[in-house]
Amino acid sequence: MKHTHSICAFATASVVLTTLAVECLHHFVLKDRTFFEFIRGDEREIHTPKKLNKLIRTSSNTVQNVPSEYSEDLIQEQLTRNYSFLTDAGMEKIRSLRVVVVGAGGVGSNAIVSLARSGVSHLRIVDFDQVSLSSLNRHSCATLKDVGRSKVEVLVDFITSIAPWASMEGINELYSIEKSERLLGDFQDGHSPDYVIDCIDNIDTKVDLLEYCYRNNIKVISSMGAACKSDATRINIGDISVSDEDALARSVRRRLKKKGIMRGIVTVFSAEKPDPRKASLLPLPEEEFVKGNVDELSALQNFRVRILPVLGTMPAMFGLAISTHVITEASGYPVEPVEGKNRYKVYDSLLQSIAGQQTRLGIKDQRTPWLGLSDVQYILEEVWRGKSPVSGLSTRLSLSRWDMNRELGPQNCVLLTKEEQRVHEERVLLGGERPEDVYPPQVIERVAHRFAEEAYYAKFR
Repeated sequence: MKHTHSICAFATASVVLTTLAVECLHHFVLKDRTFFEFIRGDEREIHTPKKLNKLIRTSSNTVQNVPSEYSEDLIQEQLTRNYSFLTDAGMEKIRSLRVVVVGAGGVGSNAIVSLARSGVSHLRIVDFDQVSLSSLNRHSCATLKDVGRSKVEVLVDFITSIAPWASMEGINELYSIEKSERLLGDFQDGHSPDYVIDCIDNIDTKVDLLEYCYRNNIKVISSMGAACKSDATRINIGDISVSDEDALARSVRRRLKKKGIMRGIVTVFSAEKPDPRKASLLPLPEEEFVKGNVDELSALQNFRVRILPVLGTMPAMFGLAISTHVITEASGYPVEPVEGKNRYKVYDSLLQSIAGQQTRLGIKDQRTPWLGLSDVQYILEEVWRGKSPVSGLSTRLSLSRWDMNRELGPQNCVLLTKEEQRVHEERVLLGGERPEDVYPPQVIERVAHRFAEEAYYAKFR
């Protein structure tokens, strides 16, 4: 028995000593070469940055990194999956983008980090706030050690560690309309921003930024409310005019409408309906109202003082949706977002519109047995991508029979605006004109293409 214990002890000691010997060989002798390279006397070139990145403070509230000299081969290896997906030409566009992100909380920080990981190499981040303990449930990179640090500094520091070649600028400042020209203006190299990403949660400030971008023809994508949301399937990317169910979007739309802006701003929003069983804006304790002047509890004038419950995953998905939109659009990758997804009021309205048309055409039986709410949703979102093939509009929509001589069905039902439906009825369905004589060739081709697509996919439904 003693002999067996001695053998086991000897074997264990041998394994430990052998492991230590191998580690020492790799660390002190091979120096990242293979054993065969060491035998041949080869020296391997180690492609590491010649200097580590440093953050420099260019003013009391602005921090920048010093991009490292970095091997282009290593950059392309790090981004190889993106190069494979978007092609060399697409990645050249991505790496030359200049993007300004205003708001570096849950949505903004996730958008920023994913843009940097995807190759965007010129970023400016604007936010006045610091990392708090309660924000760690949704911030993309902040840790316990970062609590109390400015959000922009945390992000510049973090991105420097994953993309040391990138040029980053963090401005710890509250955006206001008076500062627009400076905060949303040209980068240091003289290039104007290609995109502004709006992740502000204050309505007035948000509207100011969106109006400025709209008036100055700056591409902007705006995040609406991620708080109190939990259904990932209801997240949409679309024009602000179709953001029906989002309370923040509704307030922003009303204010923009007063300024003459009805559409033309891309948004990420949720079509999730409010529900008394779900999270909602938390009430302010009664004792605070008794004290009076509750606005004084706000960190900044006109900013909210009540707490919005946030499921940490939702801001991340909003941010990733934004960065995906920017990357695919800027690179020229073919993506056609469905506008108006999960808008149940719209589905019912569309169903009523086709039933009403049946009556106007003299068809007594208004029932459309092939068409229910789920079919309307499919036609709206999958067949027509939420837009009229005639005008490209995605508001005031209706369904219409396309050809009077064919049976009504998914391959003879087109999405039009209400005015387009009226004209189509008068000239084609009741007037007897051919669609080819009413619409330009590109519209006819677009409609035929979508009907052909539907016929193909119908085989699998």
